[in-house]
Amino acid sequence: MLLLGASATASEAPAAVAPAISASIDLEISGLRSEKGNVLVCLSANPKYFPDCSKDKQARKLKVSAGKAEAIQIADVKPGTYAVALVHDENANGKMDLRLFLPREGFGFSRNPKIGMGPPKFKSAQFTIGTDDARYAVRMKYIL
Repeated sequence: MLLLGASATASEAPAAVAPAISASIDLEISGLRSEKGNVLVCLSANPKYFPDCSKDKQARKLKVSAGKAEAIQIADVKPGTYAVALVHDENANGKMDLRLFLPREGFGFSRNPKIGMGPPKFKSAQFTIGTDDARYAVRMKYIL
């Protein structure tokens, strides 16, 4: 009788749930030339879709008002290797505008890689996230 009672109590105990393994990424944005429009943020783990992650279904995409974009948090990021690309979409049309193949709006990348002819490669902007929160400073750049 006592064993049956103990067995019933054990089966009624709630199952242990493993804690979610994720971290937050805090981006400190500097160099925005105005508070117009939005800052488009793309967090991607796929080099094939960097820096234009519009077709990357797994990428995390955020749109933040430029007036509030000095500090951006990307929450609940699973451990892995990522790169961040930002666009200062000043006219709020949801894309990077070009003039003669040059960006008319500001841009920035994680790890602030040097910009040559064309956008940086994923490898020059990549970083690894584990379970600890991370903080990265990103400087926006403008060509036109």
